[in-house]
Amino acid sequence: MPTQDTTPIKDNIIAFLESNGPSLPVHIAKHINTNMLFASAFLSELLSNKKLRITNLRVGSSPIYYIPGQEAGLEKYAQYLKSKEREAYELLREKKFLKDEEQDPAIRVALRAIKDFAFSKEDEGKISWRYLTEIFEEKKEAQVKEEPKTEHIPASILQETKEKLQEPEKIEEEPKLEPIKEKPRETITPKKKAAPRKPSQKKNEKFFNTIKEYLTKKGIEIEDIESFSKDHLILKIKRGNQEELLVAYNKKRITEEDIVKANKKALEKELKFSILSLGDPAKKTLNFIEAIKNLSDMEKVE
Repeated sequence: MPTQDTTPIKDNIIAFLESNGPSLPVHIAKHINTNMLFASAFLSELLSNKKLRITNLRVGSSPIYYIPGQEAGLEKYAQYLKSKEREAYELLREKKFLKDEEQDPAIRVALRAIKDFAFSKEDEGKISWRYLTEIFEEKKEAQVKEEPKTEHIPASILQETKEKLQEPEKIEEEPKLEPIKEKPRETITPKKKAAPRKPSQKKNEKFFNTIKEYLTKKGIEIEDIESFSKDHLILKIKRGNQEELLVAYNKKRITEEDIVKANKKALEKELKFSILSLGDPAKKTLNFIEAIKNLSDMEKVE
């Protein structure tokens, strides 16, 4: 059986994207009149041949495909970013340039998540962020190079230069050198070493990444970042079809007070809650949880 030539279909996909800009696979499949399975196979091949690019951003579970150079067209999909990522996006789009160290921890995490719109640069250990369109404007400017200009030199100047080169060179007498007086040695003060940078920012990011990886392995989706500090991380998550609040503590031992605070936050959001920590709960805390489970009522005797 002869193999079908798929070049016309792939050319059709490219033509569709050239006309419509960055698009979802479902729209591409509809245009080429095929199902999602076959459309995904064609898109995967174009992607591997570097004809197309794909976003980190997901609309539902689908990425967005686009032709290199259409990056600015991704802005129309920013509405699908999660709330904290959308906040970081709006801030960067407005300011065009942000210093990482000046942002709140939650915004710093969100900037790292919106890879299609935020581009980082590290200089002397300090990270800065630039917006999507700024990066591509700089690339365009860098590509435009001025052609070297050749100046016309008059014939009279060329002749004069030629005559000077032909003149015999005058040898001047060497000047008499005076003995060099030895200067007293200077005392060299050793430079003070710069104080090491605080590792708190990296530790915070490491903690967030640890929690994120754990949830990914469990198949739990992060819907939003409610709060992020060096001590704890509060996330709105989706476990199956159920939304709940996750409070992750950046320490090995959690106390009854930590549980009460987590419960208070969950009540504000009208959600159930779960807790993560970096170690096993203390026996005292486990006994407290078991006691609460068995408690049917608590009344005051008057």
